[in-house]
Amino acid sequence: MKKTIFETAGKVAIEDVEKPTVQAPDDVIIHVVRTCVCGSDLWAYRGLEDKADHSENTGHEAIGIVESVGSDITTVVPGDFVIAPFTHGCGHCAACRAGFDGDCQSHQDNFSNGVQGEYIRFQHGEWALIKIPGQPSDYSEEMLKSLLSLADVMATGYHAARVANVHTGDTVVVVGDGAVGLCGVIAAKMRGAKRIIAMSRHEDRQQLATEFGATDIVAERGDEAVAKVLELTNGDGADAVLECVGTEQSNDTAMKVGRPGAIVGRVGLPHEPKMDMTPSFYNNITIAGGPASVTTYDKQSLLKAVLDGDIHPGKVFTKSFDLDDIDDAYQAMTKREAIKAYVVVE
Repeated sequence: MKKTIFETAGKVAIEDVEKPTVQAPDDVIIHVVRTCVCGSDLWAYRGLEDKADHSENTGHEAIGIVESVGSDITTVVPGDFVIAPFTHGCGHCAACRAGFDGDCQSHQDNFSNGVQGEYIRFQHGEWALIKIPGQPSDYSEEMLKSLLSLADVMATGYHAARVANVHTGDTVVVVGDGAVGLCGVIAAKMRGAKRIIAMSRHEDRQQLATEFGATDIVAERGDEAVAKVLELTNGDGADAVLECVGTEQSNDTAMKVGRPGAIVGRVGLPHEPKMDMTPSFYNNITIAGGPASVTTYDKQSLLKAVLDGDIHPGKVFTKSFDLDDIDDAYQAMTKREAIKAYVVVE
């Protein structure tokens, strides 16, 4: 079977490898039909973090058809169409019961890797997988894109809004205009925000943010961006801030644009060496966030919202590629020619 391998910084490639098999009672083997490239995949691809040459790739988002299951699996059967989230919650530990299945306490191997291929071995699949009604052929390509977004970016954007306690009437700042940030705009609107200030320097992303519900766009960065947000909010700052990048600058900005007592929902994978927590102390800023509760959110509300046509997060996929052209998909995102690259697996 074909599978993406991380060759070296700046290059991924397709290799022919053995098809995965059931190895544990709670394994599920899935035939992937659609996958994609995540912004977090680009850190190693751009050479910004260490990763061994010719190693397992970090791709972690997929939808597909169940092919076989382990003896403990009762929730899905071969032939089911499923979302394979990047998290593998159990549904019964303290973290999962509290709605934080991204931090499931039952498994050490709680995150997906290596799903940019024809088949995947999804571990701990009893509770984590989300069944989609029908089959892929029942849906348009646009709907498949939105369903795929539920494996990570839509749920991650929603997680930022949830942990920031966004509620009706709030003013929200979204730091980051990648797929997660844009989905954070959707989530803030879903949760009733009256004003959504999206930080973006790119016209295509600004347009999509506005379509998703942003009321204001801030193109500045750093201290200029902070000053602009304060100007827009009459000096008050935002009620909630969604940090969707993970850099030192984005976190610094997020800490400064909230009003005293605001909550910062951090879902950008952290890459800053340290954070100065002194300003947050003196402004009573709450900092929350981490890996998204994908299964919880999909089952509670996000899958229904997509199927009902209430939200259209699949619009973040702006270029499509065949699996054989996976390096082109990475290049398109690296060069900002695509907001998020969509990969068709046949």
